[in-house]
Amino acid sequence: MSHVVNIDELPHTNNAHEFVGANFDAPVSLILVHSASGEGPALHRHPYPEVFVVEAGTATFVVDDVEVTTHGRHVVVAPSNSWHGFKNTGAGELRLTAIHTAPTFDTEWRAASDPAWVSPPGT
Repeated sequence: MSHVVNIDELPHTNNAHEFVGANFDAPVSLILVHSASGEGPALHRHPYPEVFVVEAGTATFVVDDVEVTTHGRHVVVAPSNSWHGFKNTGAGELRLTAIHTAPTFDTEWRAASDPAWVSPPGT
């Protein structure tokens, strides 16, 4: 059976909507980011790779000890267990899709969890 999901009906924070693959019999989960300038999650990691597809805007990523600034139409990969995060360093909205290569989110925050980016309950 196929699923058609209205993005507005997904669990969300002020910065993103979250698609939990396990809820739809899918092997991946997605975070659909739409964040304002200066916003972005603190350093964290996952036991699986995370792939970021930057659609529009400017983002500065940190992956372990490497920092890179990229613009729309680029892909950034954070390998399994790498400490990573990003910040919207442009003037406008940052739009990106974060592909979690797992059916549910499994996040370890380096410091305290980032309340603006913690997944809503049930995700």
